Amino acid sequence: MTKANDISNAELTILKVLWKSSPIRSAEVVAQVQEVEAWHEKTVKTLLNRLVKKGAVSFEKEGRSYSYFPLIAEQDYQKQMSTSLVDRVFSGKISGLVSGFAEQRNLDAEDIESLKQLIDAWEEKQDGKPD
Repeated sequence: MTKANDISNAELTILKVLWKSSPIRSAEVVAQVQEVEAWHEKTVKTLLNRLVKKGAVSFEKEGRSYSYFPLIAEQDYQKQMSTSLVDRVFSGKISGLVSGFAEQRNLDAEDIESLKQLIDAWEEKQDGKPD
């Protein structure tokens, strides 16, 4: 499987279309991408081919067209990218990331409650581990 860091922002645009609905024909990928980006059809198909070569996407031939589908799940991509970000930018310390968001983004009550639930769940896992 490909590493999330190997996927460019442009390729991520393609993956988002595939995560939303797949398998999907290349013409439909082009149409959906062109709703948000002013990219030529060849650009979209080049990006699809790059993702295939990287092992992030595969395809099935259907007559004269191809249907594409992701080989990396959106959740797996998000986990890899968030871990990579924390490791590279915050020396592996999640507290730096969270405090940065808290200061810059003005966390709302829902965000704070979600964070508390994550911490509680993590603490329960830790309590259940043998010493």
